[in-house]
Amino acid sequence: MSKSVRLGVIGGGQLGSLLCMAAKKINIETVVLSDDKDGPAKNFCDYFIVSKYENNEKIKEFISKVDVVTYEFENIPVNFLNLIERQKKVLPYPKINKIAQNRKLEKTFINELGINTTDWIYIKSAEDIKKNRHLLPGILKSNTLGYDGKGQFILSSIDDIKEDWCFTSDYILEKKVKLKKEISVIITRYLDGTTSYYEPIENVHKNQILYKSKIPAEISKEISKEAINNAKKIADSFSYVGVLTVEYFITENDKLLVNEIAPRFHNSGHLTIEAFNISQFENHVRAVCNLQPKLIKKVSNAEMYNVLGFEIQDYKKRTLKENEFFYDYLKKEPREGRKMGHLTILKE
Repeated sequence: MSKSVRLGVIGGGQLGSLLCMAAKKINIETVVLSDDKDGPAKNFCDYFIVSKYENNEKIKEFISKVDVVTYEFENIPVNFLNLIERQKKVLPYPKINKIAQNRKLEKTFINELGINTTDWIYIKSAEDIKKNRHLLPGILKSNTLGYDGKGQFILSSIDDIKEDWCFTSDYILEKKVKLKKEISVIITRYLDGTTSYYEPIENVHKNQILYKSKIPAEISKEISKEAINNAKKIADSFSYVGVLTVEYFITENDKLLVNEIAPRFHNSGHLTIEAFNISQFENHVRAVCNLQPKLIKKVSNAEMYNVLGFEIQDYKKRTLKENEFFYDYLKKEPREGRKMGHLTILKE
């Protein structure tokens, strides 16, 4: 494809916004499809279409305006992505979403590649938990549609099972591990298999929402190499195209465990915008639009902080230093725990 390609983006949130900003930098037009009329990406894209997935006329309009389609989050109905793919290429390929949306499929897939996760079991009833009490203390997670800690329950013992959950959904039960650190690896893979990656990023969560990311991660060379190699193995197994994020736990015994995979650019990778010559967002645009890959070069060490809820009001008044970069996502309504912006600080 030439640089005149027009990129369709499903999702109008902050990740879509940052993707549109990166696309504009390299003269790629973007068309955003969002079910939120106030989606902040409308401030950064070239065309903004408001539509539910069921609105055939609006979906036809979206498809007619673009050459290739990508997305900012993985919880999009796979049937909808397949529908679009019949007319326009969708990258990353929709088949990975079927796995990424389902914790049972995701963990089974990762384990079958020979990559370690926490010990886990598929749960459909309270009786299933009682049969697998060796996994307690553990975390009960909804099998689908969970993010930022939603749909998760900590179980210290059998007594913590609550009847009001009703088990109307299915779950997985993960054994709790003693964590030393959490890291993520962000990797880009092109149509021809060319792969590049950023160094592992160290992450700190508060209330199950990402609070801070930093590079370099304080980890051993062995763990760094294993984390990168696992990410490559996962990307290659899908013939993946675009940016893929793999989130890891590191236990107190220095065992590396995959927590989740995200078939997209990632919150922890916001620091790549200033800390590298090419950000995760530009890398994704280049990969899905089949542009020339660029060699990744680190510019600086960095820390990134999420700005949540009403914190945005203080950040808007903040006087920035030369090494500080603040992004306001231009969301209309601050809410407790809602990601409203981020601050990146470049370090020596």
